[in-house]
Amino acid sequence: MGSLLFIAAAIAIMSGLTWAEHKLNPGKTDWWRNLQAWALDLGCGLLVLGFLPDWHGNSLIDGEALPFIFALPLFLLVRDFTEYLYHYAQHRIPALWALHSLHHSDPEMTALTTNRHFWGDQLIKAVTIWPATTMIMSQTGPIIAAYAAISLYNYFIHANMKVDFGRWSWVLNCPAYHRRHHSRLPEHYNTNFAALFPIFDVIFGTYRRPDGWPPCGLDEAPNSMGDLVFWPLRKAFGRLPDSTAPRPASPAVSEA
Repeated sequence: MGSLLFIAAAIAIMSGLTWAEHKLNPGKTDWWRNLQAWALDLGCGLLVLGFLPDWHGNSLIDGEALPFIFALPLFLLVRDFTEYLYHYAQHRIPALWALHSLHHSDPEMTALTTNRHFWGDQLIKAVTIWPATTMIMSQTGPIIAAYAAISLYNYFIHANMKVDFGRWSWVLNCPAYHRRHHSRLPEHYNTNFAALFPIFDVIFGTYRRPDGWPPCGLDEAPNSMGDLVFWPLRKAFGRLPDSTAPRPASPAVSEA
């Protein structure tokens, strides 16, 4: 039941944001390919994730022993930290970039770009950062449910809506902040990795305040469902041009 409610909420938010995007910034988008990627991701999650082992050992922090009002913010910080580390690795390790580049291949970032991930990416997370999060802090049902609801905010940060928190951009992610991360401009590469809290970008030197509304996308993009299924292996199948190397670091990041 919880999964169905989450999917229903996601569809409602996607629909509302897509309607708003069309009104504010009408134009061609890769919406169909993004929905196909979402279907693959959902299918893989339903068929495979349940068979992967969970962490059942001790945790550094017992989330069940804390009042919910304290446990939830703490869990959000812990989970966002592990997501930050994984996202950073996706841009530094060629094998992970081969998967993650699908997300960056959208020529016009929109709310539906949130769904544009390689279907196997969640399997890697399920045996790496998700158990690592539990090793740091155990979770309860209410914490997981609240986190799932808050994670829907990702649709907003990908939206094609020119929302910029300006000098407060280091507090919470927003469309302008994340747009810079998806930018095609080399000077924007390898910045603004945070999912929710840019404070991790600040701490690790990858924070850059948004500066305009840059173009997005890569030199290649999936052309079919087959490209989505075999995206990391596209060179071997000869489906798309070679572009699997991680993005080079910008001078600003190299100096940080």
